[in-house]
Amino acid sequence: MPLTDPVSSARAARPTPDRLPLGTLIAGCLAVCLAQIALAVPATLNGLFQEDLHPIGSQLTWISDAFLLPVTVLELTFGVLGDLFGRKPLLVGGSVLVIGGEAVSAASSGVHLLWVGQVIAGLGAAALFPTSLAVIAAGTHSHRDRARGITVWAAALSTGGFVAPVVGGITGSYDSWRTAFVVVVLIGVASTVVSLLCARDSKAPEGRSLDLGGQLTIGIGLFALLYAVIQGPTDGWASAPVIIAFVVAAVFVVLFVIAERRARSPLLRLDLFANRAFAVASIVAVVGMFSFLGTAYATSIRLGPVQHQSPLRTSVAFLLLNGLTLVMAPLTSRLLERVSGRWILTGGLALMAAGDFLAATLPVDDRALTSLVLPLGLVGIGFALTVSSITATAVNTVPIHYAGMASASTSLLRDFGFTLGPAVIGAIALSRASSSFTSGLQGSALSPQVKAAATEVAAQGGPLAVNSVPSSAPPGGAAPLALQALGHGYSLGFAICGAAALVSCLLALIALRRVGAPQDTDTAPAPAPKAATTG
Repeated sequence: MPLTDPVSSARAARPTPDRLPLGTLIAGCLAVCLAQIALAVPATLNGLFQEDLHPIGSQLTWISDAFLLPVTVLELTFGVLGDLFGRKPLLVGGSVLVIGGEAVSAASSGVHLLWVGQVIAGLGAAALFPTSLAVIAAGTHSHRDRARGITVWAAALSTGGFVAPVVGGITGSYDSWRTAFVVVVLIGVASTVVSLLCARDSKAPEGRSLDLGGQLTIGIGLFALLYAVIQGPTDGWASAPVIIAFVVAAVFVVLFVIAERRARSPLLRLDLFANRAFAVASIVAVVGMFSFLGTAYATSIRLGPVQHQSPLRTSVAFLLLNGLTLVMAPLTSRLLERVSGRWILTGGLALMAAGDFLAATLPVDDRALTSLVLPLGLVGIGFALTVSSITATAVNTVPIHYAGMASASTSLLRDFGFTLGPAVIGAIALSRASSSFTSGLQGSALSPQVKAAATEVAAQGGPLAVNSVPSSAPPGGAAPLALQALGHGYSLGFAICGAAALVSCLLALIALRRVGAPQDTDTAPAPAPKAATTG
């Protein structure tokens, strides 16, 4: 009988942690790529929506926020559902919802059905964003493997932001905007099959529970706020529906705070905001991301419905805004290892502000894409630095055992900023454009018949509708006035985005100057373990 080394035998008998299954990694990455493509595709198609569906007033803004609203409100809840009941079913179900929503969008004959499709697709994306990351994190058993898995996941997310404008640009220019949604459906089918066949299921129910009170109050409050902001320019800021919506939003925000204070497992841990540095980092997350998506929305409206440029040309602008995040990923990763997140965050926001202020100076009749390279390139580089450092900065402001909750809370606030961007910038730009057009039309030398016709068109659809009227039509002579009014409106939008980024930059620079990696000396009990659910 051969002799054996007892130490070697013990080591051989000791179980070794499994490596992350390749199928799970691929499924998670394809799912988050699908969600990001579905989110970003409509931005390149706004011009075609305007030409084909003829949305009036604020209806164009609702196309973007119909998708973003469920993502913001339900993302964390889907993360909890995955922990409780398993993440693989959510990967499959989320992809199926995206397929259904994009199919409805492709079949839309009017803007209202397009909203329905985007809401359904947004529900699917709300499940895919947190679950795709959680299933990868749960499949790793060492810090090194988890870091690599998350890095690949982030690259897949950035790839979606890069692919979306290409898909929208090519299909919109050479076929139809409906084809872009069909392409997303095909990607969704691939994601569903891969998740179903290859993903390994996982769950982490310990200490997790649904916060129904918090979910209902924040959902109603956020929807009411967006309704008031988006409908204000169309219905009038003093109209009864808008005022009621603002009141409902305020009431339900207060109810949300009350619900979160009483919840055993809150959606948003309010006691984290007692930490001044975390509170500042959270404000920066909301305002900074508002600035970025507000910039993206203003760009899509300027190039599409205002200048009537093709989706392919519009996609070039979005490659500058979104694609640079993927290109800069290796550099950003190294910077986060060597430089304080505060400095990366400050520098990124400063670049975003500079790009927005430059974009605000561009005349609306300048249709050259080369004019946009510098301003949008600065915003794109700044966003790549900012989005990577926001969560790191927030997490570094709290004791280590709060890191998971801090990351989740920051993600919720970041997505809230994303949702506010199109709503607020669209509302401000349309209000400014409407007042400018009205005053310009009254003081113009156009005939009374043309003025009357233009006033009627503007009353129905605002300056965007007048700008879309062919020059041979009766109110067509007012189109140049509408073009200039829209140019002033969306230039103001760019300037507001730049001001928001600048305020966030100064806030991060001043208020976070003493923030370092905290020592875990907090005597408060650590919260229940929480699997990573957000990006």
